[in-house]
Amino acid sequence: MNRTICFALFVLASLCPLCLCGESSEAVRLTTDGRFKQHLAWSPDGKRFLMTRIHEGQMGLWVMNADGSDLKPLLKPDPKTPHFDGCWSPDGKRIVFVLDLLHGTDGALQIDTVNADGADEKTVVAHKAFEESPRWSPDGKRLAWVSTRDGNQDIYTTDLEGKEVTRLTNDPAPDNNPRWSPDGKRIAFCSGRGGHLQIHVMDADGGNVRRVTHHDGIDYWPVWSPDGKRIAFTSNRDGNYEIYVMDADGANLRNLTRCPAQDNFAAWSPDGKKIAFISNRDGGSDVYLMEAK
Repeated sequence: MNRTICFALFVLASLCPLCLCGESSEAVRLTTDGRFKQHLAWSPDGKRFLMTRIHEGQMGLWVMNADGSDLKPLLKPDPKTPHFDGCWSPDGKRIVFVLDLLHGTDGALQIDTVNADGADEKTVVAHKAFEESPRWSPDGKRLAWVSTRDGNQDIYTTDLEGKEVTRLTNDPAPDNNPRWSPDGKRIAFCSGRGGHLQIHVMDADGGNVRRVTHHDGIDYWPVWSPDGKRIAFTSNRDGNYEIYVMDADGANLRNLTRCPAQDNFAAWSPDGKKIAFISNRDGGSDVYLMEAK
């Protein structure tokens, strides 16, 4: 499901015309290259962004300064092994990501980690099925990720050696986009168990699952505010993909972007004052910054 969403958003990004965005016109554009981007992540020190970017036909991890300067690849682009969907460790020293070991036209996804400067790459979760959407726990000791190893998209956790694997969800519907709360006690994720992808929250051990968004559209990519009180996410409930924010229990829902373009992949600043996101509102795919109202 995660890969399906990525390709769907690539098509949408290529089709949207120049847009005027009402309230969200206050958003500041940080990049102007227009290359396809997704999976935006803000470094713990607030100084850099990490993202997936397609450049000259190659998908890979890229980093840049928080002001949009010094955009560069984290790892050497390789058509045989695309890499994407990175997440910073809590201390900002390591990055976990998906490595795609292409076998012909089929992908063989695994979870790797690398230093923040691109050195010392290691495999944590070897390819067994589709291994994707890795996220670091706030204490830096475990990883959550999504796997189809038991026949369905479910959420698992492991230690940093990939040895102590625990399955957290076990539902016939797909579960994806896990994200630990800042205190490490809960995990937000999107799930199709209600018939459509919606945001759910569960305890960090997989218990006490509760659905926090309710409508007939698609909600995904939940990210906690640094204080753990709110969740930002992407939804198409108003006809196109926008950035929304709500209390952690689903109350006080608000549309932050209100733009006819496609707005996705919110990333909360470490101080909680800003939200960065990716949009095609100016005709390409670029990173924008707005107040976290």
